Amino acid sequence: MKLLSRKLCAGSFAVMTMAACASLAAAPVKAVDGVLVGANGMTLYTFDKDMAGSGKSVCNGPCATNWPPLAVTADDAASGDFSVVTRDDGGKQWAIKGKPLYYWSKDNKPGDKTGDGFNNVWHTAKP
Repeated sequence: MKLLSRKLCAGSFAVMTMAACASLAAAPVKAVDGVLVGANGMTLYTFDKDMAGSGKSVCNGPCATNWPPLAVTADDAASGDFSVVTRDDGGKQWAIKGKPLYYWSKDNKPGDKTGDGFNNVWHTAKP
C-alpha cells in the first residue's frame, strides 16, 4: 500500500483502513516567502545540471556533502508536482517538477538562502 498516493487513499477504496492511509506521507516541503523549505525550515535548492524528468541526481559524492539531498523515507509517497528520483548510491530523493531537491550545507538557520546563485547553477526551489 505504500506505493499508493494520498489521492487513492481518499478515493473509493473502502477496504483500506484510515491507518493505512495515514501512514503515507507526502513530500516534507512547504513554501515560505515564495521558496520551498524542508520540514526543518531550511531552504531547498535545485541544480541546473540535473535534467528535469530524468529520474536521477547528478550531484553525488563530494557534491552531495555540500548539497545534501532531501531524502525520501520508506513511508513517503509522491504526488502532484513531487516525484522521487534514485541516487547513484541507491538512495531516494525528492524532486519538484522532475528536478531533485537539495539543502545547502552553508545555510545555518531557517530563512538563509546563501546557496542561491552559487556558481550560477544552484537556485532556490520555487513552488
